[in-house]
Amino acid sequence: MAMNFKFPDVGEGIHEGKMVKWLVNEGDEIKEDAVLCEVETDKAVVEIPSPRKGFLLKLYFKEGDVIKVGQTLVAIGEKGEAIPIEEKAVPKSAPAMQPASSMQKPLVASQISFQSASQTMPQSTSQIASQNSSQSASIPQVGAGVIATPSVRQRARELNLDLNSVKGSGPGGRITAEDVENATKMGKIASAGNASLSSSQSSSPQGKPAPLETDFSKFGEIEKQKISGIRKRISEVMSKSKKTAAHVTHFDNVDITALSKIREDYKAEGEKKGIKVTYLPFIIKAIVLALQKHPKFNSSFDEANDEIILKKYFNIGIAIDTPDGLIVPVIHFADKKDIFEISSEITKLAGEAKERKLKIEDLKGGSFTITNVGSIGGEFFTPIINFPEVAILGLGRLGDKVVVLEGKAVISKILPLSLSFDHRIIDGAEAARFANDLIILLENPEKLK
Repeated sequence: MAMNFKFPDVGEGIHEGKMVKWLVNEGDEIKEDAVLCEVETDKAVVEIPSPRKGFLLKLYFKEGDVIKVGQTLVAIGEKGEAIPIEEKAVPKSAPAMQPASSMQKPLVASQISFQSASQTMPQSTSQIASQNSSQSASIPQVGAGVIATPSVRQRARELNLDLNSVKGSGPGGRITAEDVENATKMGKIASAGNASLSSSQSSSPQGKPAPLETDFSKFGEIEKQKISGIRKRISEVMSKSKKTAAHVTHFDNVDITALSKIREDYKAEGEKKGIKVTYLPFIIKAIVLALQKHPKFNSSFDEANDEIILKKYFNIGIAIDTPDGLIVPVIHFADKKDIFEISSEITKLAGEAKERKLKIEDLKGGSFTITNVGSIGGEFFTPIINFPEVAILGLGRLGDKVVVLEGKAVISKILPLSLSFDHRIIDGAEAARFANDLIILLENPEKLK
């Protein structure tokens, strides 16, 4: 029997993609799991496999088209079989006429616990009228469908924020304290008793930035470039990180002269195996050991539940510079891999990142991130935390510098470090201790074998 195969949910909050390339044609006979096409999401180019064997009766999109999750991708069936009719959602019939005052959303069990006794008690018509008149001069009322804790509701009242306009990011759509703060910053504040909006507000939907008021073309020639999906994603993630985490950056230097000598030995052995060995695998091994001693740096902060989630796994993200923007693939379970295994994986992931061939799984599950600008230039910088992680290590330009050792001036290989961390859960002293232990490990590389 023929079927319509819909663009599947590939995870990580991805809702749409651009059709990059069809690898099949209408009429082709295919096997189960055969790759149908390549779709570019805001994180990677993903291959979409066929869910069954059969013949391709129809391809619904052209290369370059944008396809949303749930839209029909292809029709698959037996040769000559009719193409299935697209199913359309049938709206439910309207309920019987009810008085306006009784038409309310039903409460689920998790919501009932958030309603006050006065909300659940029956009220007289006079009481309702009295309430309505007083509410018109107060902050907007929260609908029954809103899920939020009393403390979150209280914070919304303090900020004069309409929770009905806030999309919850917590379990079951629950509105968290972070959602409230973000909504406030994004201009979702509802004015109490205000029937009108300012001109700038009325021209821009709630939650979206207002368009630029300046027409730059009046001053000279301009060029407009539409940002790519990955650049848009970077913008969203970086903005969320800066608005949420309390960023602080700790700067330090590490003498990797001894490490450079050990690395040369590994480099020579790696060449025999066809493996390129850089400094990065040694740094990853050192970070894992430092994280084991300082577990808060390998965590995430659940602000809604006032919990620090300490991760017992060590998945290290490595920021890769690509023509499309920064991509962060992950070395999973780095603590269980040796220098050569990590080196091979870095080479593979970097190549696939630049070719946009990474799988979604390669981008998920990171617990700590490394970013490196040293190969391009610059010593110190303030890297933005890869939210929801709580720390990121930036590597600067490695160079020979004169340092004083035991009263003598010597030339050493110095690597600048920039450690950004979330000050909400990590103090400066903890960051300094983490950096100190990391430096000791890198200056004594025999501990990394």
